[in-house]
Amino acid sequence: MSIKKEDIIKVLKTITVAGEGKSMIESGAVKNVITFADEVIVDLLLTTPAMHIKKRAEEDVIKIIKEKVSQDAKVIVNIKVEAPVQPANPNLIKGKAIPGIKNIVAIASGKGGVGKSTVTANLAVTLAKLGYKVGVLDADVYGPSIPMMFDVENERPLSTTVNGTSKMKPVENYGVKILSIGFFTKPEQAVIWRGPMAAKALNQLIFDADWGELDFMLVDLPPGTGDIHLSIMQSMPLTGAVVVSTPQAVALADATRGVAMFRQDNIQVPILGIIENMAYFTPEELPDNKYYIFGKEGAKNLAKDLEIPFLGEIPLVQSIREAGDIGRPAALQEGTTLAEAFEKLTKVVVEETSKRNEILPPTEVIQMTNSVGCSVPKN
Repeated sequence: MSIKKEDIIKVLKTITVAGEGKSMIESGAVKNVITFADEVIVDLLLTTPAMHIKKRAEEDVIKIIKEKVSQDAKVIVNIKVEAPVQPANPNLIKGKAIPGIKNIVAIASGKGGVGKSTVTANLAVTLAKLGYKVGVLDADVYGPSIPMMFDVENERPLSTTVNGTSKMKPVENYGVKILSIGFFTKPEQAVIWRGPMAAKALNQLIFDADWGELDFMLVDLPPGTGDIHLSIMQSMPLTGAVVVSTPQAVALADATRGVAMFRQDNIQVPILGIIENMAYFTPEELPDNKYYIFGKEGAKNLAKDLEIPFLGEIPLVQSIREAGDIGRPAALQEGTTLAEAFEKLTKVVVEETSKRNEILPPTEVIQMTNSVGCSVPKN
């Protein structure tokens, strides 16, 4: 039986490209349909290079044709990506870029305790192992942990002169340049600062430092969606954001709010993806066993629901905690499961950063005078 072109077009009107409200036909995603006997060729034009969007579009087309037209149909889906020109955002102004730094990636989480700083440290050392020039800005002013994780908590940044100007020289270990408020406070000292003072301190770490040439600066943000986050986004143009979460429901709810913050109309920082930390527990004596203590694939499913990339998962292994406590990130332990997991994860982060840079213009810092997101009703 020959398959008719009009039958194919009819069923394609019932499905959409993920993230778009119109059908594939109405949105113009379907550029051409060719039928010959039991063969069907569908040419699609998408506006995003995200692998999961392309894969889902292909699967949806094949599924609907086989279900509604012919189970025996031989379906070929050709996908071309053409990103739209990004309109100017009136809420954005040209940012103050940091000379020599190619990519600034914020590592965020909706809540504390999900391993955001651990992930930041291991991403950083893995990037360095892969040959990239890397720096870490510890923006968690009230709970800095990066110095301990890099075994440099007793170090202090030195002064250096650059073009006649005195600058801070970041502390360096494992091939990673580091600056943190933790270098200027005692371990037992609580940092009790209001927002403007914390923002001023961060600006000094950002702009009064000699970072040199970096391929990646990772910014370890504090938990939540507060003043420090806005200060960072107002201070420097972020290439993108990575959100870290555990699979449990309470962490996922906060991660959703974290994603929503970066997607605000007057912020618009691209989301590179979500990382699922503590995805499963593997005992040292049973390396092949997986126990889903906090739930299974929660962050992976959230990424699918929010239509953003899922970057990968990191298991809950005792050695990752021990490595952090002694200041030697677990990713440095060659040949281990954790090292392999972080290398795989890091390569995906690099890939998503590259895709973002291909299809989007550079992010600009935001100009805001008030808070965003919600308001308190007046009595």
